[in-house]
Amino acid sequence: MADGNAPSSARKGRRQKRRRQPASARTRNRTGPLYGALDLGTNNCRLLVATPQKHGFKVIDSYSQIIRLGEGLGTTGNLGDAAMDRALEALKICATKLQRHRVKRIRSVATQACRSAQNGGAFLERVRAETGIRLQTITTEQEARLAVRGVEDLLDSQCDAALVVDIGGGSTELSWVDFRRDKNANQERHQVKASISVPMGVVNMAERFPETEARNGWFSTMRDFAREQISAFEDAAEFAPLFAQGNVHFIGTSGAVTSLGGVHLNLSRYIRSKVDGMWLSRQEIEEATARLLAKSLEERAQEPCIGEERADLVLAGCAILCAILDEWPAPRIRVADRGLREGLLLGMMGADQRRARRRANAQKHTRHERGNHEQG
Repeated sequence: MADGNAPSSARKGRRQKRRRQPASARTRNRTGPLYGALDLGTNNCRLLVATPQKHGFKVIDSYSQIIRLGEGLGTTGNLGDAAMDRALEALKICATKLQRHRVKRIRSVATQACRSAQNGGAFLERVRAETGIRLQTITTEQEARLAVRGVEDLLDSQCDAALVVDIGGGSTELSWVDFRRDKNANQERHQVKASISVPMGVVNMAERFPETEARNGWFSTMRDFAREQISAFEDAAEFAPLFAQGNVHFIGTSGAVTSLGGVHLNLSRYIRSKVDGMWLSRQEIEEATARLLAKSLEERAQEPCIGEERADLVLAGCAILCAILDEWPAPRIRVADRGLREGLLLGMMGADQRRARRRANAQKHTRHERGNHEQG
């Protein structure tokens, strides 16, 4: 019997069955294959679930939680019990989300805290046993490349070069991108010509330099220390003349930079669409930093784009950012509320698309050869 002629009770039953369908199943019906990218950092645990689209991807679900996994690491050399417990609770939530969505492809990575901790490997085994998540500890070079991949849509290739800055909880990655080849030869765009990782981030900087009442002197000490760490690396010396000429820009991808963007805009609450992709001049960065520096810890916690969890860390991030600008002066910074997770997603999706094209071409070639054989 056709649906149009079915008794009303039967139609009602079918509608009820459709309504009972789990939300994750309805999501899969409306989208293509789902991918998951999980980033366990020194300060945050972040997850994105997305599906490919013609240009990029569409986010289906996301999660972000400050866990401070690297708390005390600089002193003890180990991940602390409380920090590992916080991370595990966040990772269990991520595992539940991944299972509920039945994600097709997952890449889960750990960064500086697990790289440097003596018990980092043991902790990752515990994560696997308790959550089923298999975290891969990536190198600093991989971390830098993934951050660049995640923000590449925001790069202004009309410049001669760009510097992508990823200020994390335990380290800061700097990647210099060369656009000059784009203009003079048929070369691949967005070439990362140099990258460095400096073992300082908002968590270990805040622990190394406890806040004092004389905040201006405290901030200057952090800024000077950060500049000394950055200037010790000479791998990107060839870019110094370009930065001196000024046709360059930064991309800042971190909570410290996005927080500065929100503070500059005077947002009453953080709105990603207003912050991601916005430009800040160097003067605007200094002004927003000075505004935060004039506030006590409690007052910073009341800032809508900072809150209690970031209040004691944001100025450490500002010190690192200002130090980079001191060493590598650029007239403007583009704020990116994206980075490593997006780089992971784009990498997986791109690899699958290339494999699909190769299979399609191979099948086409096979059919062509079969047709020639039959004709012969």
